This record gives sequence, structure tokens and C-alpha cells, in this order.
Amino acid sequence: MSSESLFKPFSLKSLNIKNRIVMAPMTRSFSPNGIPTDDVASYYSRRAAGDVGLILSEGTVIERASSSNDANIPHFYGEALDGWKKVIDGVHQEGGSMGPQIWHMGIMANHHSGWTPSVPFEGPSEYNNPNLANGVAMTEADIAETILAFGRAAADAKRLGFDCVEIHGAHGYLIDQFFWEATNNRTDKYGGKTLAERTRFAVEVIKEVRKQVGEDFTIILRLSQFKPSDYNFKLARTSEEMEAWLLPLSEAGVDIFHCSQRRFWEAEFEGSDLNFAGWAKKITGKATITVGSVGLTGEFMAAFAGESSQPSSLDELVRRFERGDFDLVAVGRPLLADPHWVEKIRDDKNEELVGFSKEALGVLL
Repeated sequence: MSSESLFKPFSLKSLNIKNRIVMAPMTRSFSPNGIPTDDVASYYSRRAAGDVGLILSEGTVIERASSSNDANIPHFYGEALDGWKKVIDGVHQEGGSMGPQIWHMGIMANHHSGWTPSVPFEGPSEYNNPNLANGVAMTEADIAETILAFGRAAADAKRLGFDCVEIHGAHGYLIDQFFWEATNNRTDKYGGKTLAERTRFAVEVIKEVRKQVGEDFTIILRLSQFKPSDYNFKLARTSEEMEAWLLPLSEAGVDIFHCSQRRFWEAEFEGSDLNFAGWAKKITGKATITVGSVGLTGEFMAAFAGESSQPSSLDELVRRFERGDFDLVAVGRPLLADPHWVEKIRDDKNEELVGFSKEALGVLL
């Protein structure tokens, strides 16, 4: 099946991109003391030169003392903003578009390096999961200050010239910790017995971001059903629960839902072959990004155990895209391993596609 349909342009508010392929956010930890280097800027420029439609940055943390568990994760505040200015200017020089993914990790396990932040990790409770308590529950004042910090980061993204901003609400980090009943046992207005009630923190973050960037700047929200420790977990167990979860987020100001799942072809609920992105689009009417094992065999987490992946067919992806299930496609490992992946797909140079190995995680190709 031809991939030609993936190379139609896409426009939404501030976002105008040449094709439907998105570089997924991928943590790289190459920013000493939180400052992105010239090597980081060149890494992103190479993807723009390689015709990626939209680049979403690695997760970059907001201005909270314990928002990160890794000294080499980039910041999106203070001195680091000069580095991000170099990044976006380089991407634009190559004709690309980009948004930073703004992030707060929440309660985390201590990093293997031994580095820890100056204050305890913070979250809706002290728990990262039911078996790990490694921080403190946020006060309502902490929550209010964190919401403002998300807003400041988004405003800085717009001021620096980025084309959009993505809020990280997935994969067991702070916003997702508020969604999950196992980590959100609060009895105040930020807790609740239902997923719909536990969306309040995310809704307030989105509203503040929208307030700071205005109506015409594109806001993306990344969500996941699964937990990193349990790929079969579902926050929303039915389409009705998903509707109660997503509609308040949509109404708060999300323009695009970035729907993370392990394998993009897997159905979200029985009785329909729609994946997460398909359901999000059906429920909200908003644009969606699908992601999950696109373009390669194997899975990302398996790479840490040394498992390599090889190029795989895009036929099923294209079929679902042309059916209208989603609007954009996020690609991770293929673009981490090869900045020219998009060009090779576009030009049908399948024999030149390369696989992915653990070693690619250790360098900025």
C-alpha cells in the first residue's frame, strides 16, 4: 500500500506542517544540568532537514524543584531557554515545525545515577504506584504553583517561536498520577472516586496553558491508558468512561490528543477495531495522533533488554489513516535511529531503512 496519503499537509491554528508524520517525544538525557547543548540543537535540526512534519521534543521539565529525577533532562525555564531558542531556530532554518513537550514527573523512583532533586518528589499522594512511596503529597498551594508553572512554560514556548506545545499527561507522570486511583487518594477537590472527578488537575493545567498562549496557539495533550509497569491497564475501561475523561479535557482547550499505546493496531474496546486515537477522535471530534510500534518490529521497552527491531510494513497504519481514524502518526525508534527515515518512506527506498538497537539510545545520531 502506498504511503502517499501520509504526505498531505496539515494545518490547525498555529500549526502548519508539510506531512502527517510526527517525531514522538523520546527522553535523551543529553542536557547537562538541564541545559540543551548545541548537539541537542543539531539532533533536532537533522530531523527537520529529513522532512519530519512535526517534531515534538523530548520531555522538558517545568519550573518546580522536584519536577525531574535526572540532572541531564532538559529544563524549560531559566538558562535553558537560550538553548531551546537555538533548537527552534535551527529547526525553522531547515523548514521544520516543532513543539516542546512540557513535563512534571511527579513522584519518581530515585535515578540510578544517585542524583536527587533538592526537595522531595511531589504528587497527588506520596505514591508513584501502589508499591512505591517516595515523596510528598502536594498541598493545594503546591498544585496552584505547579499549574502556573505549566502556563509559564507554554508562554515561553510561544515567545521563543515554537509552533505548538505538548503537555505530558501520560505514562505514570504527574498529571497521570492525578488520573489514577492508585496514586490519587485525595479527599479534596483534586481527588474523587471516578476518573472524571480526577481530571480536575489536568483541566486546570490546560486552562492555564490556554490562557497564557491565547486561542490561536495549538495545544497537544499526550495521554496513555497503560502504566509503564502494566501495559494491559486501562484508566478508562469503557467508552463511556473514556468520554467522561476526555470531554472535559477537550472543553478545557486541547486541540490535538496524542494517544500513546503499545501497539497502534490494537483495539481499545471490544466490539470495535478502533484504537485509542480512533476513540479519542470519535468522542471529542478533535484531531488525534496515533503512536505505538510504528515502522518497526518489536517494542521500545524491549530495546533496554537488548532486543533489536527491524523495519516493518506501514500498510495497516495507512489503511486506518485513510479510513479517518486519526490525523497524524507519531514515530519514535525509527527516527531516533535514522534522521532520514521520512525521506526513505516518501521515496519508497524501503531497502535503505535501518533497524533499531539499544546502542542508538546512547548517542545523538
